[in-house]
Amino acid sequence: MRDLLDRSGLHSPAREQAMASALARMEQPGLEMVRIAWCDLHGAARGKALTVQAAAKAMREGISMVSTLMLKDSSDRTAFKVFERGGTDALPGFGQANNLLLLPDPSTLCQLPWLPSHGWMRAQPFFLDGTPVELDTRRVLERALARLAAAGLGLRCGLEVEFHIYRITDASAQLDPHTAGWPGLPPQVEMIHPGYKLLSEDCYDMAEPALRIVQHTAQSLGLPLSSLEVEIGPSQVEAVFDATDAMTAADNLFLFRNAVRMALRRAGYHATFVCRPPFANIMSSGWHLHQSLVQLNSGHNAMVRGAPAPGSGPMDAGHTLSDVGEHWLAGLLAHARGMASLCTPTINGFGRFRPNALAPQAVLWGRDNRGAMLRVIGEAGDPATRIENRIGESAANPYLYLASQIHAGLDGLAHRLRAPSATDSPYGGAGERLPTSLGEALEALRADPVLVAGLGEAFVSCFAQVKTSEIERYDAAEDKDDFQRREYFART
Repeated sequence: MRDLLDRSGLHSPAREQAMASALARMEQPGLEMVRIAWCDLHGAARGKALTVQAAAKAMREGISMVSTLMLKDSSDRTAFKVFERGGTDALPGFGQANNLLLLPDPSTLCQLPWLPSHGWMRAQPFFLDGTPVELDTRRVLERALARLAAAGLGLRCGLEVEFHIYRITDASAQLDPHTAGWPGLPPQVEMIHPGYKLLSEDCYDMAEPALRIVQHTAQSLGLPLSSLEVEIGPSQVEAVFDATDAMTAADNLFLFRNAVRMALRRAGYHATFVCRPPFANIMSSGWHLHQSLVQLNSGHNAMVRGAPAPGSGPMDAGHTLSDVGEHWLAGLLAHARGMASLCTPTINGFGRFRPNALAPQAVLWGRDNRGAMLRVIGEAGDPATRIENRIGESAANPYLYLASQIHAGLDGLAHRLRAPSATDSPYGGAGERLPTSLGEALEALRADPVLVAGLGEAFVSCFAQVKTSEIERYDAAEDKDDFQRREYFART
């Protein structure tokens, strides 16, 4: 019987060369285990740690993975009745907690800087016959990028990701078997800086021991970290990354979030990408996604306009953006409500959309305006012209966040949509309101035929059911604050 690599159709001379290189690195003295990791629906890493010999075999044959891992809600409960007749009829290939196979990508092998005896490879799931599992979120982005490439375009993304780092003062409650729960409690923590002093050097100096771990971890993994900054909120920081192609950006953030949480934990810190940690007087964390379109045949920024459109003024999109850029901007606006659950996928994250909080409330764009949902940056002739989407939370699955931008933007291009005038009053009450809850956002997604068609009906149905499970448990919880401590702060 052919191995999974052959059954999947991925076998090639380039893949053979990558496997040979990975095998040579794995056979170096000191490397004992290799983690095979996959990105779940919520953006977290799942996988298995293999011996070097088993990892070498897995590059051809894959390793087994229970299919229910793709159907878990944010508490790790399976959102589908997999053992009941008809419970997975909407999910062909799933049922009875059957096996899938994870196939690692040998080109992603790296050594974990906080644990040099362990290597790491990113993987993707396949059915046993070698067919790709289309519910895999990285494949959702692959399909979106293929549509974009068919239009002669690529997407470049720069990431600004806010998060919180706390020093662990007592981990006993989290690890005490007498207080175990599903999900369990977080550790007791204290802040690493007092906050409310944006870009303060003294706050940075207080936080520097933890930020040095973040820096070394990111750079050792080859991630294009540009800066680490002290944010407004207590114990809040921000990581900024240089722009890359969209898939690389998503892969990088997947690796970064999971790596820094583990590296910091070993040094006595608790890092969390939850939007709103469960403390008074905090500031919400957002993920600001900078995006520009690239002409594949030339590499030029397709959003750049040589000169302002005739008759346009500063509040017109055509004053700054090319026609392609304006159509993309208008597509993002047209599908903003539908994309909200993909960009802000937790109940906790919707607490961020507050007036005058540097987070959007309405479907508006502005010129260099950090209160608007979409911030257009640049001028006519500026090769760095781009759009910043400020709707996302830092816990979002990066593959889904980026895929939502592509399907929305492509619809703007296909229908040559035009953007309204820019806002100079983002909290003034104008514009259609963004969803105010995860439930409302899911309804908007289901009602958006463009996003449903782009993402796939089966995926949207699965995503909505998993997220509905999360909402139902939250609604049933007697202590909503305790729910968020356990569900998000302890795990995200």
